[in-house]
Amino acid sequence: MTGSPIKPVLARLAPVELGELNDRASLQTRVDRKYLVPAEALPRLLERLESYAQVLDIDGDRTFRYRSVYFDTPQLVSYHCAAYRRRRRFKVRTRTYLDSGQSWLEVKIKGARGSITKHRLPYDPKDCGTVDPGRDFVDGALARESMGSVTASSLDPVLVTEYHRATLLLPDIASRVTVDTALAWRHGDRELRLPGLAVVETKSASAATPVDRMLWRAGLRPARISKYATGLAALRPDLPDVPWRRTLRRHFRGTASPADPEPTISPRPEQEATCV
Repeated sequence: MTGSPIKPVLARLAPVELGELNDRASLQTRVDRKYLVPAEALPRLLERLESYAQVLDIDGDRTFRYRSVYFDTPQLVSYHCAAYRRRRRFKVRTRTYLDSGQSWLEVKIKGARGSITKHRLPYDPKDCGTVDPGRDFVDGALARESMGSVTASSLDPVLVTEYHRATLLLPDIASRVTVDTALAWRHGDRELRLPGLAVVETKSASAATPVDRMLWRAGLRPARISKYATGLAALRPDLPDVPWRRTLRRHFRGTASPADPEPTISPRPEQEATCV
């Protein structure tokens, strides 16, 4: 589907269908670990998974285009909860699978112990730029997770992200791994693209996966990055950015602008703890 350099490696992995993937590793409550990996290093890393990983395959395609719209209050409560490292924080977004045209409205909550719970509602793609049709769902999810001080009526679209994703299943431990490439962000008329960088994310019930250990042996450590918060911080230098400052300095050269949408990145991975 795409010209991704990882496509030949993915073609050699055993396939898994979406239904089986969800049955075996839905992981709506989970621990995520994110790694920033130079895109050129991905093929060699993925080759090490050929003996035990399976790849999501839908009608012969193994990489898929995603678009997410993130919502926040005028005061950017969601962003500031992350920037100031609140123990409990939330994200509200729509996610559209561009190849199938399916959309979901999602509420993600990070708990006090680092676990992440995701609530999902099937959504009409034409409504992906607003939460209005899903107000009751958003309010209910936030209230159940003790985030009831924020309501759907106060949320507006703030940031759009796009990327290509491949999803792997580690069947022996019911864990999944996502590999995101062709990363792009848009906030108003400002845009940022990082074609040389990939985000590899492991998703497990708790313990580190074989992929985590493989990445550690390769000298990579979990990175402090959030597609929403780090992307918005890169495009809005006026915002507090302490949790992601080293990531921004190492992997983003300055702040993107309409005239300079592709900043240089460092080939060295950031080595910090993950965030929502």
